[in-house]
Amino acid sequence: MAKISGVDIRPGNNIEYEGGLWRAVKIQHTQPGKGGAYMQVELKNLIDGRKNNVRFRSAESVERIRLDTKDFQYLYAEGDMLVFMDNENYEQINLPSELLGEAADFLQDGMEVTLEMYEERPISVQLPDTIEATVVEADAVVKGQTASASYKPAILDNGVRVMVPPHIVSGTRIVVDVYAREYVKRAD
Repeated sequence: MAKISGVDIRPGNNIEYEGGLWRAVKIQHTQPGKGGAYMQVELKNLIDGRKNNVRFRSAESVERIRLDTKDFQYLYAEGDMLVFMDNENYEQINLPSELLGEAADFLQDGMEVTLEMYEERPISVQLPDTIEATVVEADAVVKGQTASASYKPAILDNGVRVMVPPHIVSGTRIVVDVYAREYVKRAD
């Protein structure tokens, strides 16, 4: 672990602050007319998801932590627990579905995911940015709504509801952004 100055914090950095593990989400460097410059940092707790706004002066230093990443494969859900298999040694681990948040809706059997670990403890699960899904139900297009970019609601095979362009019909394979929950394009 390395100590860094409070003004050297960048978005995406993982730091130890007040005994917790935090990720810098947004930063803003401020130089007031009087007094020293400081860095306003929005932090997100890696364990429970809380957010916190903190001011760091250049004289302050924080401990920067490194998270290990490991590739796992999603196997199945068991109640509110999700079972993943380590791709290297084939060991299985159970993780609570809250660790993934809303992204858990997009898990597919056999999906490759990346676990971020701190001291051998899983902190978060990263899914691929986009997945392919099949539209199982799409509303009919309302005629005359062509003046603006009109999207219509559709339900995917995993039960997630997304907005799609009018030309998408039931049975179409589409690419969906997992974290924004948005239509990206038609699957090839």
